[in-house]
Amino acid sequence: MNTNGDKNDSVMKSANETVNNSRHVKIFDTTLRDGQQCPGAGMSIEQNLQYARLACDLRVDVLEAGFPSASDLDFQIVRTICEDIAGYDYKPTVAGLCQLREEQIIRTVESLQPLVQYKKARLHTYVPVDPELMHASLGKLADDKGRIVEDLYRLTKMAVDNGMEVQFSPEGYSRVGGNFDFVTELIRAAIEGGAVVINCPDTIGGAAIWEGEEYFVRKMSKHAAIMKAEFPEREITWSVHCHNDFGLAVQNSINAVVDGPCTQIEGCINGIGERAGNAALEQCIMILKHFSQSVDKDDPYFTTIVTDKLQEISDFVGHNMLPRQPHWPVSGDNAAKHSSGGHTNAILKNPMAYQPFDPSDIGKEITFLFGPLSGGNHAKSIIEAAGYKCDDSEKAEIAQYIKNQYPQRRKGITDSELMDSYMIFRSPIAIDAVEYSKQSGKATVKLIGTIFGEAGTIEEESAGKDSALAAVKSALEKRFGAIQILNHRSHSDSVGIDARSISEIMIADSENNQYMGKASDHDIEISAIKAFIDAVNKAYVCRTYATTQESREKAAKPRLSVA
Repeated sequence: MNTNGDKNDSVMKSANETVNNSRHVKIFDTTLRDGQQCPGAGMSIEQNLQYARLACDLRVDVLEAGFPSASDLDFQIVRTICEDIAGYDYKPTVAGLCQLREEQIIRTVESLQPLVQYKKARLHTYVPVDPELMHASLGKLADDKGRIVEDLYRLTKMAVDNGMEVQFSPEGYSRVGGNFDFVTELIRAAIEGGAVVINCPDTIGGAAIWEGEEYFVRKMSKHAAIMKAEFPEREITWSVHCHNDFGLAVQNSINAVVDGPCTQIEGCINGIGERAGNAALEQCIMILKHFSQSVDKDDPYFTTIVTDKLQEISDFVGHNMLPRQPHWPVSGDNAAKHSSGGHTNAILKNPMAYQPFDPSDIGKEITFLFGPLSGGNHAKSIIEAAGYKCDDSEKAEIAQYIKNQYPQRRKGITDSELMDSYMIFRSPIAIDAVEYSKQSGKATVKLIGTIFGEAGTIEEESAGKDSALAAVKSALEKRFGAIQILNHRSHSDSVGIDARSISEIMIADSENNQYMGKASDHDIEISAIKAFIDAVNKAYVCRTYATTQESREKAAKPRLSVA
């Protein structure tokens, strides 16, 4: 992890210089809290720490590390993260979530203590305000709204007096219904108690801009105007936290910034979270980066995120929490991968031809998957990148040959498989059948096929140990040049009458370049002959078509050939 580099220092400086700018949209990362609340996404303490370090590299503004009062383990995770971050040059604010209960407030304050001296500890508390949710969560207390307001003021002030920055969330805000005035009282009490962040969440993920005046962003704007009038001297950050049950979490989050009062977006990397997940932070960040000038050219919205770290942290979540869909926007495996021949041709000339943004912005590269719709230019680019020749005059033929090797692979083939097919295409020896006989210590071998451009049958004799292999060696040396067999071994792949012999042969050419050949057959003699031919083919292709020393060195590594 890099916490001290020049690049990160410049980003941190930028953040400090613009922290009071109303166009600076803070990123509140709740992957470790809301993200881990979804089934199957939990991680170990060490994995939580690894994620926290990646989030620091990303330069998130706020990292919600968990729900420390939920269990001793959750407390330990949040406390350890705080202790770890206290030693970093760049310190995001670390938040701990808790219910509006005194014992939970005390426990959460204790977990965040290592960051109090840096003014980077945030206590995040909430109260249900959706009428249905209130009664389901609070029981009889839901009818005593006056007490709830008093408790919020008292406990908020207690947290602030203990060095906490306090964030308050009226849970279920997007379905507040007739409780608008009650929410006004709650927000007022929280601000009076010292809260500096008000988060208005779409907890149920059911909000949409078509709701008109009931749309939660419009209500949030009303609440922000009321609080601005009542507390003109207070700098209040308005935050948005959206769930994705209708697939609108990102849109609603951006709307809350552009059409509402929000300067903080909450969400999770890869959009994980409860039910259908949260707003995907990487999408929100890149949307703000690429479209904010369309909103205001002279004063665009911005974040201080180091965007070229997005792919790395997205990959971490996909590997350690929940799998990421290949077609996931921004960071998915297919987001910068192309297969269509027309697309590939255009991208090879102009990398941005079929990309909405430069993938390097997030630490990603444009890649290609060779498939049924790929063309000669695609094949040529892969072959040349591997260090081998592919002329324009032959690229279409090579591409079609490769497709013919995998006629049922509609989902595409790997670059390694493509190069295996290229090697076969270039191979000077294509054997249809091998015949041999032994008599009186002498072997006679017939190779039937095409050998260095000659179609037909080649016959050779040899006497002594391994005479069949020696006969083939003699026949091919006449056409290729001196060949030395350095190593030869065979083993059975199973037991019984159906067992096949697996042979591996290492050869060296006249320049002492080494190549491994591998093949299998039910007959041990024939498997050795095929392995030898595989090695000679590889040597020839490398000697004739390799363009770099690296590709020549790779050719010496074992490659499984078709028997």
